Amino acid sequence: MKMLPFAAAALLALGGCATPFNAKVSRFQQLPATTGQTFVIKAADPRLDGGIEFGQYAQMVSGKLAAQGYRPASDPAQADLVVKIGYSVDKGRERTVGTLSPYGYGGAFGGPWGGYGGRFGYYGRSRFAFGFYDPFLLDDGVTSYTVYTSELDLRIDRADTGKSVFEGTAKAQSRSDDLPYLVPRLVEAMFTGFPGNSGETVKITIAPEKK
Repeated sequence: MKMLPFAAAALLALGGCATPFNAKVSRFQQLPATTGQTFVIKAADPRLDGGIEFGQYAQMVSGKLAAQGYRPASDPAQADLVVKIGYSVDKGRERTVGTLSPYGYGGAFGGPWGGYGGRFGYYGRSRFAFGFYDPFLLDDGVTSYTVYTSELDLRIDRADTGKSVFEGTAKAQSRSDDLPYLVPRLVEAMFTGFPGNSGETVKITIAPEKK
């Protein structure tokens, strides 16, 4: 395959750096001012309560809440707030990407090689998708890979009335379906700018870990 000079440079640049983790976070909240309220954490799916993996994620959320001024309840029955955590990753879907080209691939104008309307063309193709960084692919033909959608749901209820005071969802798309990798990053995104403006959806970028 013959590679253009600028394409080779782009490939080298991408190979020399890690990819940031992007998530879209939606939050709805009516949280009162923090006065040291106590909380207990539970799994949205009761079957996960007491599990080692869930306990690890619950500890992360507990640390984030403590940093906001809340306190883990010494007696769960006397907690002011009940925090429920849910997380998941789907089975993935295939994404197909064509060659980077100034004339496009599968264009809307002038047949399959149309330029400006090209589905995968240089002018017609976006480098960014929802929560996912899609770097230039510098290969002849078509490349296919799997994209997974992960999600973290966080809900905080008042223990005395059961009324919800916070509902948040963090979603991301990536090429990993590994929950121990995904959940900590979704937690970090959820608590970036916490509790946020009610009804607002924001894009949060988590910098890659330094090696």
